[in-house]
Amino acid sequence: MADLPLAALYLNTALFALTTAFAQVCTGTAAAYAFARLRFAGRDRVFALLVALLTVPGITLVLPRYVMLAAWGWTDTYPGLISADLVSVWGIVMLREYFRTLPPDLEDAARVDGAGEWSIFVRVAAPLSKPAVAAFAVMALVEQWRSFLWPLVVMRSPERQVLEVGVAELHGLYAGNWPVQLAVAGATAVPLLLLYLVGLPWLVRGIQATLPARR
Repeated sequence: MADLPLAALYLNTALFALTTAFAQVCTGTAAAYAFARLRFAGRDRVFALLVALLTVPGITLVLPRYVMLAAWGWTDTYPGLISADLVSVWGIVMLREYFRTLPPDLEDAARVDGAGEWSIFVRVAAPLSKPAVAAFAVMALVEQWRSFLWPLVVMRSPERQVLEVGVAELHGLYAGNWPVQLAVAGATAVPLLLLYLVGLPWLVRGIQATLPARR
């Protein structure tokens, strides 16, 4: 197994998944609250545009992203790997629906006490949205842990790759040695299994909370 730096692959994947998921939770929560509660010109049109972006295949964005990062000199770097997925459109849509189920009376009471929109978001809306945010965080972590295409394109150094790409390269390094390939492939799924076991209650509560019909 000396030809495959498993420890480095695990570390790279954990760094990539945790950093990207944390960024998506922060940006998604703030944007979802803005679309759900704030009133500004063009809000509904901008949100409709975001929903329309969900119909765009992700593979069509790989080349523009790579060209942009290559112009900045960010290929084969951790910033280049992480920066492409700092915002999750489906996360914004999901969290927006949850924010719309929250009773507005608490926010109105905070405004009467003189709180601004940022204080209301941080002290009232965000704490009440923990189930949905936790569910989104679990799904974002799983998605980024299993990321394959973008790391394959942007990263060149084997010691900077992620697990999914490393497992794919096992077929060339250990052709015909199926026990080794299956053992490594199974080991990559262990963190996801533990994540699901720990986060399953939050995942169920968060998904259920976003299902009720809008008022």
